[in-house]
Amino acid sequence: MAIISDNGDTKFTTKRNPMVKPETIEYDNTFENSIRPKDFDSYIGQSALKETLKITLEAAKLREKPLDHMLFYGPPGLGKTTIAGVIAAQMGVEIKITSAPALERPRDIIGILMSLKGGEILFIDEIHRLNKVAEEILYPAMEDFTLDMTTGKSQTAKTLRVPLPKFTLIGATTKAGELSSPLRDRFGMIHRLEFYTIEELSQVVERTAKILEINITREGAIAIARRSRGTPRIANRLVKRVADFAIVKYEGIIDEFVANESLDILKIDEFGLEPTDRALLNLIIEKYDGGPVGVETIAAALSEDVRTIEDVCEPYLLQAGLLQRTPRGRKVSPEGYRHLGIKSPSEQTRLF
Repeated sequence: MAIISDNGDTKFTTKRNPMVKPETIEYDNTFENSIRPKDFDSYIGQSALKETLKITLEAAKLREKPLDHMLFYGPPGLGKTTIAGVIAAQMGVEIKITSAPALERPRDIIGILMSLKGGEILFIDEIHRLNKVAEEILYPAMEDFTLDMTTGKSQTAKTLRVPLPKFTLIGATTKAGELSSPLRDRFGMIHRLEFYTIEELSQVVERTAKILEINITREGAIAIARRSRGTPRIANRLVKRVADFAIVKYEGIIDEFVANESLDILKIDEFGLEPTDRALLNLIIEKYDGGPVGVETIAAALSEDVRTIEDVCEPYLLQAGLLQRTPRGRKVSPEGYRHLGIKSPSEQTRLF
């Protein structure tokens, strides 16, 4: 059996290897943190973005000034939070992480801003969901590093301008189009994170397997990568799920056969589609003649939330060319028909 060793060489063994140590079998709440890369060398993928950030970070160090505010956008699971942590580590500063829905009241955002120290990074996830009050508090904080506060009531009301230490705001969003123009324009750098290639995802799988002390062959890593929908978060989740099958049903080693068999049992096909994805495509084909059909109708028919359809299912289906978005709604592409093994209307017409 071929095994990838720590130094990247391939070794062969016939001995049954325990896949994980007993103390690591129990789910660890720090799983995500344990596998997050801490520097650009261990951060896999997003090559163009990394090169740009390296130059930006080096220039900021030479100027001895904080970084410009940054906005990262793209589908979920591509590493927006992770790259913010890498930036903080490379700059040698602390990072405070929060999410927009948690900043409901003005005092929430004010408290965080007042607690920041010079050069620190404030990371706000799903920043497009900031309420209007919190957003307006951020405007002077981002531009002038000041906090505008009002004291007193009616005729005795006074406006105070409280200086803030210079900090860097990093925002992350899955819906850049929902950001207001005044907020978006205050970011000095705006970058889109791209879906990962199979080669990049296989490296992610191998790295995660090494950290979790899972024995995996290169072919096994590629098999998992093919079904990970171009997303590192999904790849990391599948590594753990396939590892469960490997330790219970097989030799404790993930090779190509074990990976494919396990993912077939999990009903994740060779395109990375899960039952919900296939149900969505089948629904449009069987109930609505392939589309177009509105997303609200699809969500109601599947008993799913509209945001789940838009944020989880659609991005990859569109990227893979299985689904098309038109002004009148969603429709299944010819490639989607072929993937499901169903003749498209154009193919059926040619038969006659």
